[in-house]
Amino acid sequence: MKTRDKIIHASLELFNEHGERTITTNHIAAHLGISPGNLYYHFRNKEDIIRSIFALYESHLETGFQPYEGEPVNIDLLIGYFDAMFYAMWEFRFMYANLSDILSRDSELKALYLNAQQQVLTRSSHVLSKLKQDEVITIENDEIPPLAETIRMIVCFWISYKQTHSPDTKITKSTLYEGLLRILMLSKAYSTPSSRATFVRLEQHYQELATTDATKTD
Repeated sequence: MKTRDKIIHASLELFNEHGERTITTNHIAAHLGISPGNLYYHFRNKEDIIRSIFALYESHLETGFQPYEGEPVNIDLLIGYFDAMFYAMWEFRFMYANLSDILSRDSELKALYLNAQQQVLTRSSHVLSKLKQDEVITIENDEIPPLAETIRMIVCFWISYKQTHSPDTKITKSTLYEGLLRILMLSKAYSTPSSRATFVRLEQHYQELATTDATKTD
């Protein structure tokens, strides 16, 4: 792995583990065993590193929420979408935990973020429209964009919600599965009689993952 890529992945690891606010470029360089000068050869500052991490995040959003075409709707297809939500929340949790502050410091990053989120909202609406067409959910057409936006809102702000409304602010996979289950609960409310059993199985699947992770954490 090239030094630049090592810096990006080490920074992501440190930001997730300790919080972006507490980690400096010196911490990142020391973690990698390189000089600060070597780090600055590749990145001007911490904001530059965060933008490169955002490029990974943006790539995941682009590939993880593409509308399906010509595929039968089954539990594996739906798990793919929910797993993509979970991956975004877990792999980039430092960003969700401190989103407002990070974006307020970097107008360029905020513009990139807003554009990426608009695209994922459009793709998510297309997915919901296709699920309606395939009789997986029943919903009025004018309710699809608000539902997609509500799902996005839970994904983007679940971590900060838990940090401000729970005595334990440590974010675990189980914490994020809890958020995913809220999205499933919302989605199941729109299920058709023929698809309801699938949504119930999805809830059981993620509840088992949440319980397993909670056991490991304890």
